[in-house]
Amino acid sequence: MTTETSPSDHGAARAALLAAPGPGGRTRRTALADLTDDWLAGLLTAAGAPAGVALVAVGGYGRGELAPRSDLDVLLLHDGPLDRDLPERIWYPVWDSGAALDHSVRTVAEARAVAAADLKAQLGLLDARHIAGDASLTAALRSAVLADWRASAPARLPELRELGRERAERHGELSFLLEPDLKEARGGLRDVVALNAVAATWLADAPRDGLDAAALRLADVRDALHLATGRATERLSLQDQDQVAERLGVLDADALLRQVYEAARTIAYASDVTWRAVDRVLAARAGRGRRVGRLAFPFGGTFTGAGRGAGAVARGAVERRPLAEGVVEQDGEAVLAQGARPAADPVLPLRAAAAAAQNGLTVSYATVRRLAAECRPLPVPWPDEAREQLVTLLGAGEAGIPVWEALEAEGLVTRLLPDWERVRCRPQRNAVHRWTVDRHLVETAVRAAAMTRRVARPDLLLVAALLHDIGKGWPGDHSEAGEVIVRDVAVRMGFDPEDTETLAVLVRHHLTLIDTATRRDPDDPATVEAITKVVTTLPRLELLHALTEADALATGPAAWSGWRASLVDGLVARAAAQLAGGPAAPAEAAPTAEQERLAIEAARSGGPALALTAQTGAADPSAEPGAEPMGVELTLAVPDQPGLLGTVAGVLALHRLAVRSASLRELDPIGAGPVLLLCWRVAAEFGELPEAARLRADVRRALDGSLDVARRLAERDAAAPRRRGIPTPPPLVAVAPAVASATATVLEVRAHDAPGLLHRIGRALDESGVRVRTAHVSTLGADAVDSFYLTDAEGRPLAAQRAGEVAAAVRAALG
Repeated sequence: MTTETSPSDHGAARAALLAAPGPGGRTRRTALADLTDDWLAGLLTAAGAPAGVALVAVGGYGRGELAPRSDLDVLLLHDGPLDRDLPERIWYPVWDSGAALDHSVRTVAEARAVAAADLKAQLGLLDARHIAGDASLTAALRSAVLADWRASAPARLPELRELGRERAERHGELSFLLEPDLKEARGGLRDVVALNAVAATWLADAPRDGLDAAALRLADVRDALHLATGRATERLSLQDQDQVAERLGVLDADALLRQVYEAARTIAYASDVTWRAVDRVLAARAGRGRRVGRLAFPFGGTFTGAGRGAGAVARGAVERRPLAEGVVEQDGEAVLAQGARPAADPVLPLRAAAAAAQNGLTVSYATVRRLAAECRPLPVPWPDEAREQLVTLLGAGEAGIPVWEALEAEGLVTRLLPDWERVRCRPQRNAVHRWTVDRHLVETAVRAAAMTRRVARPDLLLVAALLHDIGKGWPGDHSEAGEVIVRDVAVRMGFDPEDTETLAVLVRHHLTLIDTATRRDPDDPATVEAITKVVTTLPRLELLHALTEADALATGPAAWSGWRASLVDGLVARAAAQLAGGPAAPAEAAPTAEQERLAIEAARSGGPALALTAQTGAADPSAEPGAEPMGVELTLAVPDQPGLLGTVAGVLALHRLAVRSASLRELDPIGAGPVLLLCWRVAAEFGELPEAARLRADVRRALDGSLDVARRLAERDAAAPRRRGIPTPPPLVAVAPAVASATATVLEVRAHDAPGLLHRIGRALDESGVRVRTAHVSTLGADAVDSFYLTDAEGRPLAAQRAGEVAAAVRAALG
């Protein structure tokens, strides 16, 4: 039997509970709720409440947990006429105690009407819990509100999502704020309430792994904050963080923030996954989706990773479009193809991530879970494809961020880059930085992706951007520590010694340009010398220039300005002028015996000679026996004739062969006339590589005109469904300075790689009537970096006006 407790008695009991040693957290919050229940039940009895009246806890109090300074959200529920003084006889003792009270008096019908008009009120009533009085009234309210919520879910869920977006815009993202709002910011406690409300609709549920622990952690931090400040605050201010950390037994404020950020990211990622599921279900219900049948809990009730994206979808049930080997698009997400074998394909996580990002998608939750569970670690050094796929992912810019977050949520990022763990969720305590260390690194790569046309090695720029602050997880100067780390990481990734050295220089000196430009006299020769001593080549200088700008832009608005940009640009221009007299490029390597054999065969036969050789250097040594090679070397020798480059590139595109690198050179092996030798490194976009005999036959047909390559490619493109992509920097087509070559005009092309790109370039050059004497084609991630050495029909460099016309023609061909 409940007895009345005076406000002073309740206050003393409450203070004793908060001050008592022993477990805090959920145990104390539940005990505080129970204590308050007993007090309010006594007040209801003392007020002389008649039959047909119930006292109901709603909101956070309704969930049975009370933080030390939480409001009491209470509903006095009745089923008929009510003594108008009764509520005040209950509320006045609460007010006298000093407790914050949010109260209302309603019938069940009135409560339902308010909920129908006010989404926030409806969310509070979803957590309604009986305290005292007529329990049947509370049960009737709970049943009615839950039924109303499920019936109105298609209309209410978009409204709930919009509320979350508005909160995120007002309060920011919890996992990146130095003074976060634990409740209202994105990834905070309010999002947990929203996820529970979605689950109550029976239309979708959140991934539960780690979600309860994340919510508990934030609630514990809020408790400690209330006790440390004595106020009902949700903002974890800088001046309170040390006290909160001490109350929780955490090492220091930085360790506290890392725990808060980790919890917030878990909640934010769960929200992203859940709202995508809601979108699919609502689209299907509205008749816009293709999938039919059971819709409830589309990921499976326990989120084990089976089901969508894990190969369990029946054939023909949904439309699946290929994105890459082993990866398809389904319902707006990248999922695994039915024949994918994650256990035998350690590159698959990066390939799936790169394909998703390049197509403006994310990787499905079930797919990421399966990849994390089944894929083996990458061999060391990485296969070439793994490095290329990482660069492709980074080169997607903004579209890569949700994909990166999905990989990180399942531990795949730290599996790829173990040093990432030290910078993950690490706060940066200054007013300039907007992000944690790890997110700053990703944001720098995003900024660098927009600058890939400015450099000859976009792959090195993107990797340096991702790793430039990796040393912040270690003691001492982070640039010096980062240099040591990046040398090891670069070797593990499979970069050669020269590229490894370039990455080390970029990381060690990523602050050198901005510091020198803003702190030294620009007219002093020693200022330029300070740069040229550490950055000894023009390619490294252009990389450091782009990295400096990307780093500053990703830091925050205060880190970059027009004034700073002009200082850096001026310093770079002076350093470039000093470096311009550097050593000449190394001579091209002599042809191999196999290349000479093919050239002789082509010269004697008058037709193409072709060889396909498995590229063992890129193969995974841990692959299963009989696995397909990741790429091949294709060597083709053909007697020189007009239109050769574009025609052969078109044949490769028809066979869905992606050109990773290529070179074209002229030989005269038997003195009977020039033979063009094309050496390609190619890989199949999907499926198996074509047979050499079939490829050779199609090259022969294309050269004699019986195969219209351009028409076939146009027909295939017209028939293919249009897939959304991502915005990319426009192509850059430029004529290199005359010093680049004394015997030819060098045309440089930097563009986003796409099927048929080299074919379009080759056709434009062919139609311009110039000869391609040599060519050097590289695909670095998602970027093509090509150089074409052009002459006129007499073998002379092009006149300046003519070179400009050719560049314009190529630019027009690339759109």
